[in-house]
Amino acid sequence: MTSSPPLSSSSSSPGRRRTSPPLHSTLLREDFDEVLESEVFVDVNRLRKYARHGIPDEIRGEVWKFLLGVEKPDRSSEFTQRRARFESYREIDKENVETSKRVRGEVNRYLTRTKKECLLDPHSSPAIFEAVICAYLNCNNNIDYSPALVQICAPFVITMKSEHDVFSCFERLVNTLYEPSLESSINKRVAQFLSYFRTLMPELYNYFEDEELDVGEWASSWLRFLLAKELPTACVLSLWDVYFSLPDFIDFHPFVCLAILRHLKDSLEDLEQSEIRSMLLRLPKMNISRIVSQAYNIRSEIQARYGSITTVRA
Repeated sequence: MTSSPPLSSSSSSPGRRRTSPPLHSTLLREDFDEVLESEVFVDVNRLRKYARHGIPDEIRGEVWKFLLGVEKPDRSSEFTQRRARFESYREIDKENVETSKRVRGEVNRYLTRTKKECLLDPHSSPAIFEAVICAYLNCNNNIDYSPALVQICAPFVITMKSEHDVFSCFERLVNTLYEPSLESSINKRVAQFLSYFRTLMPELYNYFEDEELDVGEWASSWLRFLLAKELPTACVLSLWDVYFSLPDFIDFHPFVCLAILRHLKDSLEDLEQSEIRSMLLRLPKMNISRIVSQAYNIRSEIQARYGSITTVRA
């Protein structure tokens, strides 16, 4: 599915329609609209500031495009840039029989798992996943297919109308997540994360060890894929609102993971190994604003303990 580039400066996402939105949501929408409706220049710094408090569902896709640098703030050549992106995507080879089959199977599993959330059209969305992921892998032969690509792609399919916009944003994020320095340092990043975990929550860390939990299994996935595989979709959308507003979200992410562990500590300590594993791989719904606030507190706590925080890159 390839659609022509939109001509207007804003678009709505195919989420469920809300009735009688809360007053604070209305005010928030007005703040975003004031920035997005600028005819000359979109103030991305203001969008970042607002996005940290959450983006309304209807305009999330439009805001994400600016935050990810897909849409340029200068509106003087807006149509030309959109047309160029559209044409560029149209020319990419999207055929890959083996990958399409694997994507289709993973998308079906994802749709079954998220059926109650009703965020995706089960009839049209599988074709978008297949086209976007195959196009990306055909352009990046150094990256192998992973089921995680479906979960990473899903938020963009949910929030954006145009397939070429889905591709552009997916490409930006996956390029960041698969940056060579991050890929080669994953073991070091996991080790550092576990060190912080042991320091901050020794009782829970020791309990995991007593239960012989394979911490590498879940910790590696959490750190590599921004919790796209583990969190409920609505929580992923809210978390990524914050992440895309930050210049250093990759470095901030481990503290969010620690905040989640602290939030779930009491519940996890009541479970046995298999139950712990299930919860860590399928996290419950949670208040993302509180998690993010706790993550900032944890980062400050670690800075106070260690004097500074070392960013692990190859």
